[in-house]
Order: sequence, then C-alpha cells, then structure tokens
Amino acid sequence: MREHEYFVYIVCSSSGTLYIGMTNSIYRRVLQHKGREIEGFSAKYNCTRLVYYESFDDVTKAIDREKQLKRWIRRKKIALIESKNPRWSDLAEKWGAQMAFAGESIATK
Repeated sequence: MREHEYFVYIVCSSSGTLYIGMTNSIYRRVLQHKGREIEGFSAKYNCTRLVYYESFDDVTKAIDREKQLKRWIRRKKIALIESKNPRWSDLAEKWGAQMAFAGESIATK
C-alpha cells in the first residue's frame, strides 16, 4: 500500500503578509510560490518565503489543520511560526538551486 504525505504550510512576504496552504508536495508547491506561478493572494502579496510547515499522513487531518490555522488570529499564527522558526528563516531557501560538484562547472550544465 502506498503511503501519502500531506503538508500544511505558511509562506510569507518580506513585509510579513502570511499565506496558509495545504499540499501533497511541499517541494513543488513552495517552488511554485517562489516562481509566483500560483495566481491569487500569494502572488499578489509576494508570499514566497516558507516559514513553517507540518506533515500529515491523512488528508482529512491536513485539511482540518489548515482550516484551524486560517481561523487563528495573527498573533497566534506568529507565535506558532516563532515556536519552530524564531528568526523567520526561509526553510526552503536553497530548494531548486543548482549544485556544483567537485570538478564540475555550473556553466557546463
């Protein structure tokens, strides 16, 4: 039986605007946010920095958690982010970056 993984995540803009979403591929979805490929709120407000995420093995639990977080007041969302990521670092800063291995040149790729 194939196992599934779902994620609830928070991305933010440089000005602090928060966007909460849910996906079955955190890597793909965050790269879409970074490339502003998803039309709507997150693109409009440039929410591209992954600052928080949780994983679930049940889609219903992930959806329920997403709905719960969206109902929270901003102060509570900030406390959640800072409990795991006090500096608001971009947890996906290097995702999708090209890597050069010893003896290789990025220009040749």
